[in-house]
This record gives sequence, C-alpha cells and structure tokens, in this order.
Amino acid sequence: MEFGWWQKDAEGKKHQVCVDVFGKNITWTKKYGHNSSWDPFDPTDADWDKLIGEAERRVPRRLFSQKQFEFILSQRPR
Repeated sequence: MEFGWWQKDAEGKKHQVCVDVFGKNITWTKKYGHNSSWDPFDPTDADWDKLIGEAERRVPRRLFSQKQFEFILSQRPR
C-alpha cells in the first residue's frame, strides 16, 4: 500500500513524501516538484507519526489489515 503527503523541509521548501509498504519492506522516498525524480530519505519521528496515523485511519475501513499495521509499528526505530 502506498501512503503520501506534502510537507516542508527545514529550508521551507515543499516536497512530496511517498511511503510504500509492500510485504516486509517499507520504502521512504521524496521529491521536489513534478519534474524531479524520487529520492530515498530517512524519516524523522514526525514522519513515522504521520505514517502510523494514516495507516490507523485505514484499518477500520478494511483498507489496511491489522497485521500490516502491527508490522509498521514494529519497524519504527525506538
């Protein structure tokens, strides 16, 4: 499943974040604007909070399984 949102970096530049959850892999990428390519990046705690919030909203609607949600929680660095 793919999750995505827009956010601003420390310099105030807006970029799009895309998180792909497929099997046992979580891939974090971002891009600036429409003509740039997707670049991998390391998520912050706020990024993890946003991903968990987005996934949590999808579980009751059965768009995302409880097992997948628990996998995301287990992958968050402590």
